[in-house]
Amino acid sequence: MSETLERCYAAAMRILAYRFNSEAELRRKLRRKDFDDETIAATLERLRGENWLDDERFAGSLVRSRLSKRVGRLRIRRELAAAGVDDEDAARALARNLDPEAEREALVALCRKRMRILARRHGEAWLLTEEGRNKLTGYLLKQGYDAGLVHGVVRSTVREISIVHD
Repeated sequence: MSETLERCYAAAMRILAYRFNSEAELRRKLRRKDFDDETIAATLERLRGENWLDDERFAGSLVRSRLSKRVGRLRIRRELAAAGVDDEDAARALARNLDPEAEREALVALCRKRMRILARRHGEAWLLTEEGRNKLTGYLLKQGYDAGLVHGVVRSTVREISIVHD
């Protein structure tokens, strides 16, 4: 084996020791280290053969990690696409790891947490205004949750506050 191929393999192993990478991410990182395409292709083939590189496993890991941080499915899908994971692997990873009820519970918890922050900053009554609801809704949408789900959760959670204030 050539010295360049061994250096490329060693660089790839250092990168993978830090965290899982998709094949596209690893290819980009190795290119930045000035390895040629042929050497990178041979290295990636070797890593796939040794089970160090698996986009489906990477996608599953990323989905579980992001779900634990209360990130919605749409944002996770965008992150997978940015990492170079193809749509089929992304869809399979989301289907295997995402429970719609758990996603809703995470959204409710995130909504309540954000409401506490906004209430401290602006007062609870502000959350009952259109501006307050829009601010809350916008934040939750940016976290990658489905718009229909967000609107339903915001409506029901804000209603809880209005009942307390009546």
